Amino acid sequence: MPQHLTIGQLGENIAGEYVSRYCRILHKNWKYGRKEIDIIAENNGVIYFIEVKTRSSDQFGWPEESVNYQKQEHIQLAAEAYLFQNDLTPSTIRFDIISIILNKESYELMHFKDVF
Repeated sequence: MPQHLTIGQLGENIAGEYVSRYCRILHKNWKYGRKEIDIIAENNGVIYFIEVKTRSSDQFGWPEESVNYQKQEHIQLAAEAYLFQNDLTPSTIRFDIISIILNKESYELMHFKDVF
């Protein structure tokens, strides 16, 4: 398996464990065509659409910086489709980013809430 896929999957597992501490995870890697939402979670009527970005270092920038305008649009379109397909009308939806930098023996996780 390519190294970048292994790092991404490990990051999504770490993020999933983190999110499950305060939310009920509804789906991981939910797809709408070629668009994907890494984690969809719910807590007290709020639906969270979470993008997870993982890197092995910050040498080429912070992971969250790669969630550009086009990626945000894709996530928003997928979120609309998810709500429609599941006949959901939550009181609030939120778009978050979880940024993870993996080191050999540890990681740094940053949670950016309601970012777009």
